[in-house]
Amino acid sequence: MASRNLSPLTSNYWRRFWRSQHTNPPPFPKDISLTGKVAMITGSNTGLGFESSRQFLSLGLSRLIMGVRSIERGEEAAARLKAWFPKAIIEVWVVDMASYDSIQKFVHKVEKELETLDIAVLNAGINRHAFGLNKTTRHEETLQINYLSTFLLAILLLPSLKSKSPLGSPGRLTIISSALANIAVLPEHKSTAILTALDDPNNFGNPTYGSSKLLGHFFLWKLMDLEYVKAEDVVINLIEPGFLKGTEFNRDVKGGLAIGLKLFQALVARTVTDAGTTVVDATVVKGKEAHGCYMADWEVRPFPPSLYTQDGRDTMDKLWGETMAEFGFANARGILEGMK
Repeated sequence: MASRNLSPLTSNYWRRFWRSQHTNPPPFPKDISLTGKVAMITGSNTGLGFESSRQFLSLGLSRLIMGVRSIERGEEAAARLKAWFPKAIIEVWVVDMASYDSIQKFVHKVEKELETLDIAVLNAGINRHAFGLNKTTRHEETLQINYLSTFLLAILLLPSLKSKSPLGSPGRLTIISSALANIAVLPEHKSTAILTALDDPNNFGNPTYGSSKLLGHFFLWKLMDLEYVKAEDVVINLIEPGFLKGTEFNRDVKGGLAIGLKLFQALVARTVTDAGTTVVDATVVKGKEAHGCYMADWEVRPFPPSLYTQDGRDTMDKLWGETMAEFGFANARGILEGMK
């Protein structure tokens, strides 16, 4: 059953978190093969992106596009993967998720140079602990990377995932989310735009990361409501990989908070290897039943509770309008209409 059709979870979030962190991954079906397939993963030079790349290649992936901000760090990561999987084609392409121009150039390269694109995993994200504005868009940096840039890239990749995947085998688009979306609360936005409220330094703080991920849930639900993307063309979903250790994701955390975080990770954090299986599960194991869904612990789960309320529906509609206006320069609405 699709996430939208499930009842929202009402049990205590932290109890669910504890149980989730101690849930073991199920074994993959033995007949999975990615031979002949092409995958693209952003943020793939480290952490979850790198591990997902490794697991795809271990399943026989023929060609991997590593979408990274730093060509040097990307090449270092690619060299490690090539040593393990010498028969695979592994390429490093630059995409700076802080730049709309870089995203558009990256997608143009996909359109021009790839004959096949079966899987796209949008993994790049940030968790800022100090307020900052994107130099070009003037949006708060976490909002920019985790929501605006990620979902612009998602929209722009849809036509290629539809046209460059084999007939009868829809393209797969998986976007990394977070369970914190379940308890995130957006700042007051009845008297102002949602994006404007999130750009306000007075609204910045610990909830910002979860809020940036919550926006993606609103977007996906609305995308499904409007029926722009059919499961026969592209299967798109959001996944929660778990709270992880062994990544650079929280590298901005300093001082006593960093020490506390490491202790907490030692107690409950999921390994990056286990987290990588959530990506493989969403993109390879699950089929059309995962379309338009939020997934956690290798299962389809309900969207955050706030989406099921009237206020949530109103926020969803408002955010969609603001997002389409923000992406007007890229003809996002026209691209989505063309997917029908």
